[in-house]
Amino acid sequence: MGSISTLEAFSIGIGPSSSHTVGPMRAARRFIVELKEREFLEDVASLKVELYGSLAMTGMGHATDIAILLGLEGESPDTVDPDSVAHRINAIKNTKQLSLFGRWVIPFDSDLDLLFLRGKKLPFHSNAIRMKAFNKKGKKIFVQVYYSVGGGFVVDHAEAMLKPSAKIEKGVPFPYKTAKELIEHCKSEKKAIWEIVLENEKAHHSEEYLRAGIFQIWNTMVQSVERGIRTEGILPGGLNVPRRAPMLYKALVNSESTIENDPTLVMDWVSLYAIAVNEENASGSRVVTAPTNGSAGVIPAVLLYAQKFTPNFTNESIFRFFLTTTALLILYKENASISAAEMGCQGEIGVSSSMAAAGLTAILGGTNEQIENAAEIAMEHHLGLTCDPIAGLVQIPCIERNTMGAIKAINAARLALRGDGNHTVSLDAVICAMKETGKNMKTMYKETSEGGLALQVSFAATAC
Repeated sequence: MGSISTLEAFSIGIGPSSSHTVGPMRAARRFIVELKEREFLEDVASLKVELYGSLAMTGMGHATDIAILLGLEGESPDTVDPDSVAHRINAIKNTKQLSLFGRWVIPFDSDLDLLFLRGKKLPFHSNAIRMKAFNKKGKKIFVQVYYSVGGGFVVDHAEAMLKPSAKIEKGVPFPYKTAKELIEHCKSEKKAIWEIVLENEKAHHSEEYLRAGIFQIWNTMVQSVERGIRTEGILPGGLNVPRRAPMLYKALVNSESTIENDPTLVMDWVSLYAIAVNEENASGSRVVTAPTNGSAGVIPAVLLYAQKFTPNFTNESIFRFFLTTTALLILYKENASISAAEMGCQGEIGVSSSMAAAGLTAILGGTNEQIENAAEIAMEHHLGLTCDPIAGLVQIPCIERNTMGAIKAINAARLALRGDGNHTVSLDAVICAMKETGKNMKTMYKETSEGGLALQVSFAATAC
């Protein structure tokens, strides 16, 4: 409890999805590592990969197949070169061969050996992958099931089945599972939320190491914005969605209006930052899970807003922002989920907006109670948000949805800062409501592209 590091919460990877791209790549690489550790790797003559649930339904549009092929060749999301992906995938498909860890070449036909089992699910989680390895005689030598549980996090079947009491927690001085417990630590220690998180982080690595990692994360986010602003063209996938960030940026810098005579221009800048990141994500480029790829634009947009439009912003603000947002991520992962396949988009955009609202309130001088209030406000007004991407692509409504999450986060922070921290609905209560709402939400609205906006547009419907 309270043991997820900021450096795990915000992981550098590639788009378009943390649960459907980053997680499957990690799972595939982990499978090969486990084969090697068991000294089975040289005996492998063939592999079969089966995708279930949401991975089967929207995995093709989320590049799940590409991620798995790269993972089986030993790639990791944080180090793979996005510019090399198309060439490598074409080579695998044309030769019908995989090079495990770049050394062991085996036959692999994606059409026959990588199966999208649409309509089938495994019990624990919708994002399930079963991998099988066979020897030359066709005998099964190793089978493993992995679950991509959101944000790029992956667990195998044995880990998933462990009862909470049996799970090994990394020891931290201030464990917490609820916001109430976190605030109690803050009160007893007379510390801010970010300071409690820092003490927990220091149980495992130095503050210097942590700071370096956080600023690497931040620099990667800024680079995503900058690339998105300057890269023109059409997003891949077949919807022919044009990139809007370059056009929006040119319009803003050439506008005759100024923030002094039109303060709402700030909203346009926030939207620009969010769109730039998520257009990069949709193109399979480098982004940071925050806490997912589908919501990768919210947090950098809000933090850039703070950097460019609020007073007294320093590098220390960045450090405190990320530690505060990590505290919120832990609460959502402990008590609900950040997987759209479980929660709908309230688990992605809703969580990222809540995290960003908390972080912004913290660096603008809010109390711990105001930080909790801001996080609660942001999530409260994302409850019930469905995940219904058109054609299974992280484009419509996903890109614009990041702008909405960012604007709501800023509004929630400002509302909380105008109050005294007292509020009727606690953060713990709204997280419980989110989990209940996610459980009761129909599967068609949870990243399957079988309902909502995806269905209406897919069939060119003109009326309900």
